[in-house]
Amino acid sequence: MLSRLLLPFPFISVTPSTSRPEVLRSFFTGCKFRQSFSQRRMITFSQGPVKFVQTSRRISIPGVPVRESRTPTNFLKDKKMVPQADPPSAEDVNHLHQLIDQSAKLVVLTGAGISTECGIPDYRSPNGAYSTGFKPITHQEFVRKSRARRRYWARSYAGWRRFTAAQPGAAHVALASLEQAGRINFMITQNVDRLHHRAGSNPLELHGTVYSVICLDCGFSFCRDLFQDEVKVLNPKWAAAIESLDHGSPGSDKSFGMKQRPDGDIEIDEKFWEEDFHIPTCQKCNGILKPDVVFFGDNVPKERADKAMEVARECDAFLALGSSLMTMSAFRLVRAAHEAGASTAIVNVGKTRADDFVSLKINARLGEILPRVLNTGSLSIPALR
Repeated sequence: MLSRLLLPFPFISVTPSTSRPEVLRSFFTGCKFRQSFSQRRMITFSQGPVKFVQTSRRISIPGVPVRESRTPTNFLKDKKMVPQADPPSAEDVNHLHQLIDQSAKLVVLTGAGISTECGIPDYRSPNGAYSTGFKPITHQEFVRKSRARRRYWARSYAGWRRFTAAQPGAAHVALASLEQAGRINFMITQNVDRLHHRAGSNPLELHGTVYSVICLDCGFSFCRDLFQDEVKVLNPKWAAAIESLDHGSPGSDKSFGMKQRPDGDIEIDEKFWEEDFHIPTCQKCNGILKPDVVFFGDNVPKERADKAMEVARECDAFLALGSSLMTMSAFRLVRAAHEAGASTAIVNVGKTRADDFVSLKINARLGEILPRVLNTGSLSIPALR
């Protein structure tokens, strides 16, 4: 059975006998095969008005499955995580399509902005965690203070169920489709939520992932779900407390003073976690366990950072999505691509650290612009006038 991809292209007939190269050639090069090339070239953006004719026809493409976004309808209820932005213009969509269509070695970097639309808060947007006075834990604080570790793990354990309830959004699905069709050469993400993986991508996780736990002493790592189970065994009353968030009275002693914050985090009265919360230790060496993420104040592992820098310097186009690029680990990649002669573009709501030198900057929500890009240009019917 053929997998199906939603692409409006009414005049191309695709059957089970059509080869995948023929299909991709028709869709992504306007029926004219473009030989791959390794030399760099700058991508220019035409200024002429373009009318895009959208259709709802389904086309089946062998080997490229459709992944539906299934965010729970009530997941973002009463939340204001996603910053406001005007809908992307036809010109914005056309420029972004040109960048993707004309690139042979496109590198994509994603940041927190792609996940806020799925119910996971960011730090720096107008509605981000910083706006509420929240201060993330630093690597030094986590390592040096047992009290800081108890606070972190208590809050993280309590919020895990809601965090894992998030589903990939329209932007994640669009990127996975582009990746499978060969339009993205390499993907990097600053996010630790694994939503790209659930959409079908396999990006380089620049800052690690909360889905793994690692020992700071011996380096042993294991699945976060196993860690959650160990915490439950050591703290049996906490499971009941979390349940009472949904069924009981938030803030009561029964719920250990836990209150659900609007951004999805869990607020816990410190009298309940300072002494009464027990953290598992490493099964191998009894060492300190932390999530396998790069906390503020820590460095990206050298091998990972080197790989990201390598692809940034070798690409012909670099696209940053949903990132303010305020962390040096991300900014340096865009800067390196720009200095190496690649076209650089950013789609983000709000200012970024690289606005002054990128070739293209679009202020838009990713879930609104990326699906439209899939239906543009050689994937649609452009009517120049």
